[in-house]
Amino acid sequence: MTTFLPDEVQAGLDAARKRDLRRKSRLRIHAGDEVYRVLRSWDGGFALDADTAPHLRGLVEMHEGSQHLSNCLIVASEEEAGEIRFEYKRTTEATAEQPLDFERPMNAPVALLGKG
Repeated sequence: MTTFLPDEVQAGLDAARKRDLRRKSRLRIHAGDEVYRVLRSWDGGFALDADTAPHLRGLVEMHEGSQHLSNCLIVASEEEAGEIRFEYKRTTEATAEQPLDFERPMNAPVALLGKG
């Protein structure tokens, strides 16, 4: 049995696979004013559609739906099978709290009580 497929059939299968990955993923990359849908992600990076995404480099934001997940410093690593793969140089989780520039004592009061 042979595993050879005509180019048209292979292109159709690749397009269907990308469409399915786009539909499943809620992750998006925000680079400036542009938004790109993530096809798949792993611990060290993520992949975008090579047809719609440029070779990004630098600081981007990762969102899941409307929730901001992290700020990522990225570099494009390779392009294969219609995907551009990016690797993280650094990721920082987005939090709702502002970072403190001082050390908070363990026994610090939580609130002040007024005189009654």
